[in-house]
Amino acid sequence: MLYREAGQFKTSYLADGQIFPIRQDRIAIALLLAVAFVVIPLTANEYWFSAILTPFLVMALAALGLNILTGYAGQLSLGSAAFMAVGAYAAYNFQLRIPHIPILLSFVLGGVCAAGVGVLFGLPSLRIKGFYLAVATLAAQFFVVWVLTKFPWLSNDSSSGVISTQKIDILGISFETPARKYVLVLSIVSLLALVAKNLVRSSTGRAWMAVRDMDVAAEVIGIPLMQTKLLAFAVSSFYCGVAGALYAFCYLGSVEPDGFPLDLSLRILFMIIIGGVGSILGAFLGSAFIMLLPILLDNYLPSLAALLHLSMRSESVSHIQTMVFGGMIIFFLIVEPHGLARLWQITKEKLRLWPFPH
Repeated sequence: MLYREAGQFKTSYLADGQIFPIRQDRIAIALLLAVAFVVIPLTANEYWFSAILTPFLVMALAALGLNILTGYAGQLSLGSAAFMAVGAYAAYNFQLRIPHIPILLSFVLGGVCAAGVGVLFGLPSLRIKGFYLAVATLAAQFFVVWVLTKFPWLSNDSSSGVISTQKIDILGISFETPARKYVLVLSIVSLLALVAKNLVRSSTGRAWMAVRDMDVAAEVIGIPLMQTKLLAFAVSSFYCGVAGALYAFCYLGSVEPDGFPLDLSLRILFMIIIGGVGSILGAFLGSAFIMLLPILLDNYLPSLAALLHLSMRSESVSHIQTMVFGGMIIFFLIVEPHGLARLWQITKEKLRLWPFPH
């Protein structure tokens, strides 16, 4: 009864083209942002900021970048972690080499550097697609880690490639506390999510989806394949690069090349599969699922084993996590390929029609 659009008339094209055309959705988003920006910073403790909320937002941004490339443009990539590494090390070097450069500009330039690398490794998409393209982007994963390890200049002559990020200072305000880092990451992720939502609704987003559905037909109707595919790689890598900068500066504080392994790229891919391919919301739902599930299993599996009088070692919890991840991916691929975002959409559709049959 609460989720109805009866009586909400659109009297202009602008109103009809809103991101959230239903009033209840706009109210829900406003309340969610109010809780995220006001309530949580005042009530959450340091553990929640450092171990749960900040990494969740960072990984959601990386998943959002991959979703733009894979979900909307149909180009499979396994190099997301490599682009995150480029963004992290580029932002670090901009802060190190250029005096008094604003930290936010360093994040943006780190994303631009990642976009350039993404375009370079996206060139094979002009000739190959599918799993062959995934193997081509997999080369970026190993090449970037090799470069960061073999060229000490990128890590300020560190023999192991480990870097310790600089302090975050914006307009004279220090963002060194976990709560302030969370607010900074939340602001950047919210802004980039809004940009992505508008981008996929634009002519650029429609061109991406046309190429995804049938590239030959898209080219016949006048969509330039090279420009469209490379733009998707650039935008996706930019998002991953900014996520990598936030990962280094706001989450870990110190990173190394081996901190961006293939496993991280696969986790980001799992996020969009479980959350929903081709959905902005799916990136956040998938990130929440992948980031929160291990914490829940760590906290509740030993208690459940004790209740059932079973002995469970710490490595057993890790094995169970892996099995649950694999099982959930298989489940969503079979039952609901569009993931959690599609389930949420179906729920909203049922609420709009309830209690009438549908």
